[in-house]
Amino acid sequence: MVVTNNMNVASILAPNTACEIIMSGGVLRRVDGGLVGNLTTRMIEQFKFDYAVIGCSAVDLDGDLLDFDFQEVTVSQTIIAQARTTFLVADHSKILRHAPVRISSLAKINRYYIDMPLPQSLQHLCFRWQTDIKLCT
Repeated sequence: MVVTNNMNVASILAPNTACEIIMSGGVLRRVDGGLVGNLTTRMIEQFKFDYAVIGCSAVDLDGDLLDFDFQEVTVSQTIIAQARTTFLVADHSKILRHAPVRISSLAKINRYYIDMPLPQSLQHLCFRWQTDIKLCT
């Protein structure tokens, strides 16, 4: 079973008939197919996830995950709160970038998938919190 707030994710998974797909309701963000808002978060709160996969717009120097859209942040925070294990997927362009709205800290993330090594300052934070880091190429 996959629960998603993103229409593009649901479309990618749709051909996989072994997977039940549940879409959250919400307000459509046309730029990326995401569903956001109170309806989305209320629906997500009905589940307890074994695994959650989130993204972000930025990872600040202090280890905070950030985004530009406060409604998407609320959805991501709800997903993290409902998950037993949380994965962050981000490409190198997100690292040391700035955005105004805080999602969470790296301390709440169990594993990271990135396409380049993290800067030393962030590696230190990850290892301090005993977080797994996976380099994806």
